[in-house]
Amino acid sequence: MTALPQNPAEAMVNKALRLTWPFYFIGALYVVGPVLAWLLGGLAALSLYLGPAIRADLRARGPVPPVVWCWFLGMFVMLVALWVGHVDWGLGLKQTIKSSIGWAKGWALLALFPLAGAVLPIRREVLVRGQCVVGLWTLALLPILFAAPYVGLPERIFTSPLKAIGGPGPEYFSVYFFTWDPGSWTPRWQFYAPWSPFAALLGVIQVCFALEEKNIRWKSIGIAAGVAMILLSKSRMGLVGLVACTTGPRLMPLILRGWAWQMLAAAAASLAVVGTALVQAIKDGIAAFKGARADSTRVRETLQRIAGERWQNEAFWFGHGTVHPGAHVVEYMPIGSHHTWWGLLFVKGLVGLLALLVPLLWQTLLALTDAARGPRGALPLSIVMTIVLLSFGENLEIEAYMLWPGLIVLGIHAAELHAERKSAPDTVPQAA
Repeated sequence: MTALPQNPAEAMVNKALRLTWPFYFIGALYVVGPVLAWLLGGLAALSLYLGPAIRADLRARGPVPPVVWCWFLGMFVMLVALWVGHVDWGLGLKQTIKSSIGWAKGWALLALFPLAGAVLPIRREVLVRGQCVVGLWTLALLPILFAAPYVGLPERIFTSPLKAIGGPGPEYFSVYFFTWDPGSWTPRWQFYAPWSPFAALLGVIQVCFALEEKNIRWKSIGIAAGVAMILLSKSRMGLVGLVACTTGPRLMPLILRGWAWQMLAAAAASLAVVGTALVQAIKDGIAAFKGARADSTRVRETLQRIAGERWQNEAFWFGHGTVHPGAHVVEYMPIGSHHTWWGLLFVKGLVGLLALLVPLLWQTLLALTDAARGPRGALPLSIVMTIVLLSFGENLEIEAYMLWPGLIVLGIHAAELHAERKSAPDTVPQAA
């Protein structure tokens, strides 16, 4: 199968993906993501509406899979929770409109991109090769980025005038060589992400895509670029993701093998001997993991505690409607940030949390079961695992604009599974 685009939908995603770095150079990535989502979503809706009347290379794969409908329902509930929270706290019409536009640029993308992948004839190979091309850009620019702090170049090159469009902050429209870590005063690199920890998880996704590439040269480029992003971002979460999100999905087929269960039983029996030492080693490892960036860990834990307490006491069902300014104890970080789940509870309450949890669990179960059956589910499971890992350290809604290749793959995978179930012949029990 060729990795070249064969229809307008593939051409759109291919061009947008391959131009990731050029878009970053003009501070346009935060604009490109939502625009692409709504264009593809509209094209998918048009394909469904016109059916066979649309040109042959844009016809829908089939009906929308149930899990994609669940994403749409969940994200609509998220919007309703936002409106109710704004009404409860008297935030006014202007703030409600502004937050609704933010929803359209954030949470809505978690439904639009899977819809595009499930309906439009977009192939995995195009996305995989496109991601490897991004890796080639990364490796080509790496010497300049790495040398920048040591030859006296500034951290930030410029902030794009596109920031006038509005967004979470100027860092989403800024172009950086690197940033200084305030804790250790050493350089960290964020590549085309707004900050380093997010760049590390994008590096994990880069590696996961590259592992699917059939061409060994492009595969090597993609993996090398992803590992460089993880290491130079100096993110603990990225290192965890590099191991868990790449090897875990590829080990899933072992759960259907008898010898693997026998080995697991032997390992479980051995815990009677080494269990205490193993538990202590794990505790020491967790302590070292947190201690590697103690200030960051302290701020995050304090933010989560404050968000949890205020959610329970002040806005249980629909949240506070928006993040609140933080005090000096959390280095003025907004309450409701740096953690998707605590952030959802604080901003949109229990209703908002369930609106994300239900479709994400459904998608995860689909990926888990398919990954156990064969290699087709490995990449979707890797993407879901990365999203889950990201949710415990970042806010998904303001980073969905960079996760779109993975979200399209989730839609493609959902369509494959749905078509497989529809085409499976009904089995009739035979008489003995």
